[in-house]
Amino acid sequence: MSAESAPTVKVTEATAVTPELVEAFGRLIPQLSSSNPPPTGAQLADIVASPASVLLMARDESGSIVGSLTLAVFPVPTGLRAWIEDVVVDESARGAGAGEALVLEAIRRADAVGARTVDLTSRPSREAANRLYLRAGFETRTTNVYRFSLEGPVDGS
Repeated sequence: MSAESAPTVKVTEATAVTPELVEAFGRLIPQLSSSNPPPTGAQLADIVASPASVLLMARDESGSIVGSLTLAVFPVPTGLRAWIEDVVVDESARGAGAGEALVLEAIRRADAVGARTVDLTSRPSREAANRLYLRAGFETRTTNVYRFSLEGPVDGS
């Protein structure tokens, strides 16, 4: 596809919770996760208000929200770090550049605030997403990723 005929995607930061934003997450989150419900308006308000995260939205030519990404930026003793979470593009808009636009904007913002690195994880089954991350310059790390679920009782003994 030539640059002249490529659809344009605009990335904006969500700065307020609107019915459009709530509807978009109601549509997008089920495409990302079958085990987590979409966030409520109050939960989205917490994300938008948090100084540690930036909620980016990809909009198509008509202005409709077709994707989102959360960029978390936080200080640790070894420097300022950034982490990309919950990247999702509506299945009807995949392949049109929304994911790439979101990731590149997140990298730009992380760099602008002085983050030393930008990390993310992606399931191997998300082949197109993994190709996108490699094209964007991410490198596969040799590391273990661990998760401790806090959904049940925590036994401190």
